[in-house]
Amino acid sequence: MLGEPEYNMNELFAQLGLDSSDEAIDNFVEKNQLAKDEKLIESDIWNDNQRMFLQEEWEKDAAWVEVIDDLNVRLHPDA
Repeated sequence: MLGEPEYNMNELFAQLGLDSSDEAIDNFVEKNQLAKDEKLIESDIWNDNQRMFLQEEWEKDAAWVEVIDDLNVRLHPDA
């Protein structure tokens, strides 16, 4: 029997088809810092499918929204 899915950063990266290890996530965040006025979903760091997933989940205020918000904050340290 399957339990509730976990909504955390590692699972978000796996959902996006990215390496979901803690080290890979830290490296991704470090290498992809966004400008203060650059929106997460408009960044060129995503492919079309990743961007669509992030946007749809954000707009639906879905279970992923807190994790996406956390990623947004981590990618905008100067905001």
